[in-house]
Amino acid sequence: MRQTRQPMRRTAARGPARPAGELRGSPQLRLRIGFLVIAMVLSVFVGRLVQLQGLDPASYASMAAAEGLEEIVLPAERGDILDRNGEPLAESVDGLMVVADPALTADDAPELARFLANRLDVDYFTILPRLRAEDSRFQYIARSVPAALATSVVSKARALGYDGLVTERDPVREYPAGDVAANLVGFVGTPRKNGTTKPLAGFERTFDDLLDGVDGEARYSVAAGNRVPLGENTTVPAVDGEDLRTTLDRDLQFYSQRVLRQAVRDSGGESGSVVVLDSRTGDVLTLADYPTFDANHPLESDEADLGSRAVSDVYEPGSVEKVLTVAGLVDAGKVTARTRLTVPGVLQREGDNPISDWFDHGTIRLTLAGVIAQSSNIGTVMATEKYDDGELRSYLDAFGLGRTTGTGIRGESAGILPDESIWSDALQDRIAFGQSVSVNALQMAAAVNTIANGGVRIDPSVVLGSATTDSGEQVGTDHATERRVISEDAARQTTHMMERVVDPEVGVAPGAAVPGYRVAGKTGTAQRASSECQCYDGSYTVSFAGFAPADDPRFTIYVVVQNPTSGGGGGSVGGPAFSKIMGYALRRYAVPPTGTDPSRLPVEW
Repeated sequence: MRQTRQPMRRTAARGPARPAGELRGSPQLRLRIGFLVIAMVLSVFVGRLVQLQGLDPASYASMAAAEGLEEIVLPAERGDILDRNGEPLAESVDGLMVVADPALTADDAPELARFLANRLDVDYFTILPRLRAEDSRFQYIARSVPAALATSVVSKARALGYDGLVTERDPVREYPAGDVAANLVGFVGTPRKNGTTKPLAGFERTFDDLLDGVDGEARYSVAAGNRVPLGENTTVPAVDGEDLRTTLDRDLQFYSQRVLRQAVRDSGGESGSVVVLDSRTGDVLTLADYPTFDANHPLESDEADLGSRAVSDVYEPGSVEKVLTVAGLVDAGKVTARTRLTVPGVLQREGDNPISDWFDHGTIRLTLAGVIAQSSNIGTVMATEKYDDGELRSYLDAFGLGRTTGTGIRGESAGILPDESIWSDALQDRIAFGQSVSVNALQMAAAVNTIANGGVRIDPSVVLGSATTDSGEQVGTDHATERRVISEDAARQTTHMMERVVDPEVGVAPGAAVPGYRVAGKTGTAQRASSECQCYDGSYTVSFAGFAPADDPRFTIYVVVQNPTSGGGGGSVGGPAFSKIMGYALRRYAVPPTGTDPSRLPVEW
C-alpha cells in the first residue's frame, strides 16, 4: 500500500516555550523601579519636614497652638428622695442640655442669642460669646432643660434657618408630689455652667453628699476647631448619687397637709403644724406645715414658708404639757389617777399673779383624772406642790424638752427649758400647765409619745437606716436611742386619765374621738409671747396631742394651730383635725379596734 506524504510547513524560528502566566521582564528591573518610587515618596516627606521645621517654623507653631483638648461634662444623676414605701418625693427625670457648635452658629450669633434668650432661661450677654467661640465645636447654652422644651426650641431654631444647635442628656430635678413634704425635702437651684446644681434647702442640702453624684467627663483632641480622629479620646463615666429613703408616708403626709390647711383657714389662724409618729418606733410618718410651698416653684412663695415651722418655731405648749407634769408625779409615787383635790375658783400665789382656770367655777372637787379631763390649771398646780425641789425640771429634761430631737432636720430650735439657776416656785407653777416653757412641735410630739410607748422615750427619726448630715452628724433609725423616763404603770395611769379628755360626758375634747377606737389625748391653749413687747399680746396657740388605740398605741399625733381668730381652743380646733388624721392613719395601716372598754376613771369625788 502506498503512503501519501503530507507536505511540510515552514514556521518562524521560536525560542524555548514559557510556562503559562509568567510575568514579562527581568526581576532586577522591577526592583529598581520599586526603589525609585519609594525614594520619591520619602523625598516628599523630607521636603515637607524641612519646610515646616526649617523654612516655615512660624506656621508650624501656629498649627500646634491651634490644637487642644475639648472637655464635655457627662452629668451624674442625683439620687432620689423617697418615702418609706419607695414613692418619690424628689427625683431626677429625663432632661436635656442645649449645646451649640460655634463653627455653625457664629455667623448668626446675635439673632440666635436673642431667639434662645426669649425661649430658655438664659442670659443674652452670657450665651452670645459662646455662640461665637473660636476653635471650639462644643459650648453649653442651657442646662437641665425639660426634654419637651429643649427639643421644641432646637426644632424651631432649625426651621428658622439657625444651624448648630443640638441636645444632650441632662437630668432635671423634679418634685412629683409638689408641696407634699416640701418643707422637709427642700429644693435645688438652677444648674451652673459646669452642670453642678447647688442644693438650697431641706434634705437636698442636708444630705447633699449622699444625693449628689460625681460628673463624668469626655475629652478629645481638637485642631483648628475640628476633632482629631487619632488624637486623645478618653471617657470617665459619671457616678450617680445614692437615694435617700425617709420615714415619711407620702399619702399620709398629703392627707395631713390638707386637713391642717383646712383647720388653719377655718379658724382664721396664721399657721399650723402636724406631727404623726409611729408610737412603737418613733418614725416620723408626717411632719406637715401650713403655709408651705411647691418645691417645683419655691420662689413663688414667701421665704418664711420655705422651711419647717414644726421644728424651727418655738412656742409655749399650754395644757398639753400637763400630761408630762402628771406622769412625773405618778412615776415619783406622789399621786395616783384617783388622788382627790379640792380646787378653788382662783388660786392665790405669793409674789405672783392669781392662777385661774379657762372656765369659771367655784370650789369643785376633782380627782387627778378629772383635773386632766377638765384641763384645770389650778388642780395641776396644786398637785405639782408635791414635787421635791428640781424634780419637775428633771422629768421635763428626761422627756426631751430643752434640746433638739437629733433628726438632722435643718433649722431645728431646742426650745427653752429654764435653767435651774432661775427656777422658782412661781416659775414652776406656770411651767406645770405649759407656760414659761417653750417647745417645737416635733419635740412635744416625741415627749407625748413617751407615754404612748409605755414610758420609754425613743428618738424620732426622719431617715430610714443611716445617713450623714452636712455637719457630719449621723442620723436615722439605725441611730435612734431609747431611755426609760417613767414606769410602765405611770404611763398606763396617765393614758387612762387622757382617755377621759375625749369622753363626751366629762371631757373637753369629744371632737377628737375616733369612732370604734379608744383614744387618749390632751388639749392645749397657751398665750403667745410677742418679741416686740416682750409680753403676752393677746394671741394664742391651740393644740391637741394624743394616740390610739389607747390600750395598744400605734400612732401618736400632735396638731398645732397658731393664733386662731375665730374662737375655740385646742379641743374645738385641734381635736377634729386630730380625729380625721388619726382615723385615716388607722384605716390606712389596717389597725383593728382592740375591742376593750375605755377608761372609766372617776373625775369627781
